[in-house]
Amino acid sequence: MELTQDLSKVEVRGMEAKYYDILMNIITLGWYPSFIKKAIDDLELKEGERVLDLGAGTGRNALLMREYIGRSGEVRALEIGAEMQEAFRRKTAGYPNLILEDRRIDEPLPYHEEFDSVFISFVLHGFVQEKRDRIIENALKALKPGGRFAILDYANFDVDKAPWWVRFAIRKVECPLAEDFIRRDTRQMLREHGFDTFRESLYLQGYLRLLMATKPAD
Repeated sequence: MELTQDLSKVEVRGMEAKYYDILMNIITLGWYPSFIKKAIDDLELKEGERVLDLGAGTGRNALLMREYIGRSGEVRALEIGAEMQEAFRRKTAGYPNLILEDRRIDEPLPYHEEFDSVFISFVLHGFVQEKRDRIIENALKALKPGGRFAILDYANFDVDKAPWWVRFAIRKVECPLAEDFIRRDTRQMLREHGFDTFRESLYLQGYLRLLMATKPAD
């Protein structure tokens, strides 16, 4: 099968987008909120840091990150879905340092060495490789030297040897782009763009991963 962007399920719209957080809680039997809180904790964000959130969704992640960066930090969140944007604005009302922008993350972005961290959560797998490379380049350019690119997504593993429930999720629930992402070497993908010094945290028996890579210091 030829992998094309129209196979992606990453751009959630309509009723699914409107009730996204509730649906995620139900589908995961209440596991998702504690999981995402643990993953955000593993980012090791510091007071005053600036974070670029790529594909920010409803703002749940931005609110969690704010607990670490405080009032002096900033989350600049990029999201194109109208329903997601509406939810983000509603959830983050009253927090002026959580800034929403209507920008595609797979097109050139205007930021240059402005952020301490770039975060992307369950979005990168939903793009064809050419667009993944563009997103990684956007992250590299946006980061300050020594900054961190954090990818919360599927780990790399042999789908054929995974348990039935993992194979079902990847092949029946997800789009074909997800399996393509899983089968690639994400670390090597990042190395090819200049990132190094990797650190990872694994979840759900190692099938989900927070992979952090550093932009080399000058």
